[in-house]
Amino acid sequence: MLKKVLEYTGEYRKTTYAAIVSMLAGMVMNVLPFLFIYQMIRPILLREDFTTGYLLVRIAAIAVCVLLYAILYIRGLGLSHESAYHTLKNLRISLQGKLEKQPLGVIQEKGVGAVKKMFIDDIETIELLLAHTLPEGIANLTIPALVFAGMFFVDWKLALLALCSMPLGVVAMMVMYKIGMKSMGQYYGAAQKMNNTIVEYINGMEVVKVFNRDGESYHRFEKDVISYRDFTLAWYKVCWPWMAIYTSILPMVALFLLPVGALLVMQGYSTLPNLILTLCMSFGIGAPLLRSMSFMSTIPQINFKIKSLEDALNAPALQQSEKAFTGKDHSVSFENVRFSYKEDEVLHGVSLEVPQGSLTALVGESGSGKSTLAKLLIHFYDISGGAIKIGGQDIRDMSVEALNNEISYVAQEQFLFNVSLLENIRLGKLDATDEEVMAAAEKAQCGEFLARLEHGIHSMAGDSGKQLSGGERQRISLARAILKNAPIVVLDEATAFMDPENEEKMNEAIAEVIRGKTVIVIAHRLHSIVNADQICVMKAGSIAAMGTHEELLAHNPEYQVLWRAAESSSNWKVTAQKGNGNK
Repeated sequence: MLKKVLEYTGEYRKTTYAAIVSMLAGMVMNVLPFLFIYQMIRPILLREDFTTGYLLVRIAAIAVCVLLYAILYIRGLGLSHESAYHTLKNLRISLQGKLEKQPLGVIQEKGVGAVKKMFIDDIETIELLLAHTLPEGIANLTIPALVFAGMFFVDWKLALLALCSMPLGVVAMMVMYKIGMKSMGQYYGAAQKMNNTIVEYINGMEVVKVFNRDGESYHRFEKDVISYRDFTLAWYKVCWPWMAIYTSILPMVALFLLPVGALLVMQGYSTLPNLILTLCMSFGIGAPLLRSMSFMSTIPQINFKIKSLEDALNAPALQQSEKAFTGKDHSVSFENVRFSYKEDEVLHGVSLEVPQGSLTALVGESGSGKSTLAKLLIHFYDISGGAIKIGGQDIRDMSVEALNNEISYVAQEQFLFNVSLLENIRLGKLDATDEEVMAAAEKAQCGEFLARLEHGIHSMAGDSGKQLSGGERQRISLARAILKNAPIVVLDEATAFMDPENEEKMNEAIAEVIRGKTVIVIAHRLHSIVNADQICVMKAGSIAAMGTHEELLAHNPEYQVLWRAAESSSNWKVTAQKGNGNK
């Protein structure tokens, strides 16, 4: 386990070793005063003459040892923390790099709370291992071991008595570990669930308030928090008695040494000076021994968390190569594509050709597989079977960066960072000038609402873009796509927040995005795609029919049902019934 963690220390591994050496030297300084105390007691026991200077020298030596202990130990802690935080940085960067290679859908399935816990809480716990358990644990365990070895040279019988409390303490500790490990998985599972619930509760608070679901939402929040509390208390409850036993027994090195050792001295099997020396040294190692054991108690938790991190790091990476895009054109083909979400297959051998420069619309009921097909094109997931190609090149035979350069993906809800709207749009092309960004914003019909903002395009978007309406956020995302100017455009419900007042502007913005591009549109508003080159009707993960609007309307029952529903919804009106005149 330590070897695995030390892989991330990098150039600071020597700093970790220096911290261990410094703490070892500090622990030597911590034990030496007890040897000097024995030297002060020994002349009295043997009735030997000693001078005041003899005592003063040893008192001064004790003071120097105490001072050196403080200096060396603090220095060791400083070095260990310096190494630990750089190691955490390396670990987070490594984790980030490997997570970026995972399918985006897999990352989102983990939940914000679980990812946050992994990046912050679990990694912070490893800091305890690096900054404390590793250097302090080694120092606090090594020096008592050397002292015990020295006791055997003094009197092996007394040394064995000093060790008698160790097995009892170790047995109690092992029982605690065994019991605790059984519940550790449930404990951390409850913590992850609570984190996810808290994040969801906060993000969904607006919806909860609007629909008066405070009680229901709070009940789930309360249930998960209570569940975490109960698992934690239950875990601690089974561990506390054993923890109390080993923390009481382990430092009591003199538990058997003092009474039995005194008996051995009285019977002539040991000498009184040797007993006093052994007792003095045992008093010096009791506290370090307990500290070393307390650090040992963190190892099962750290083991569990490191394993969780390694499981995340070792999850199957997204299938890709380092090759650039080499397709002959920007046509898109889905060849017998199959995809399973967990164990359920949701796409069943879908084949579809999207010619370069054409507009293809995907329609169908919710859950039919439209968005899944689009997300597979942008390599949101790896497919289970078949192939997806651009210009004849399999998307798995190019890097994700190369694929992203060829596709602009505009989803129903685009995330905006809490930076200026200018910088949010510039994400489409990081080296774009301010003038290019402004031009893209104008083409996306953002000018009207930008003019209302105090700082215009330099206004902050707010947390997750909350300063803007849904339609305004969509136009900012369209501006990104215009600035990116990729040859393939995927619009996944990009007009979901369209309102009648802005419908014309949204259509103009979309027209700018798709001009001269290969376009795949997913839409429930069938009126917006009647002029598509081909319309693909999806049903239960398969293609039910393909054709133009007129062809499908004449011959396909599924499309006819969708069209009638679209016609009905376009005629919906909200009216208020007049009362009977009573007041």
